[in-house]
Amino acid sequence: MFYINYTLLIMEIKITKDEKNELEFQIDNQTVAELIRVYLNEDDSVKLGAWKKEHYSKPLILKITTDGKTAKKALQDAIAKARKDLEKYSEEFKKSK
Repeated sequence: MFYINYTLLIMEIKITKDEKNELEFQIDNQTVAELIRVYLNEDDSVKLGAWKKEHYSKPLILKITTDGKTAKKALQDAIAKARKDLEKYSEEFKKSK
């Protein structure tokens, strides 16, 4: 098991494939999977960042394939960039009140 813990977001993922340039894992939250996918696909070293859901009762499968950096590093970078942007948006929202 691999755990992601950022501020208020704590979730468990199950890694199903872990190779240098390929990572595949199960995740239960579609919103988080889509957010990660978007940020992954902004990275030039990511050749594939996609998720699929075979059935509504099963968890999502997120797949990352890279060239130039490891898939885990690409995932870490995507999460860090998303977190930075979300913190920025949160600050802007607080200022607008």
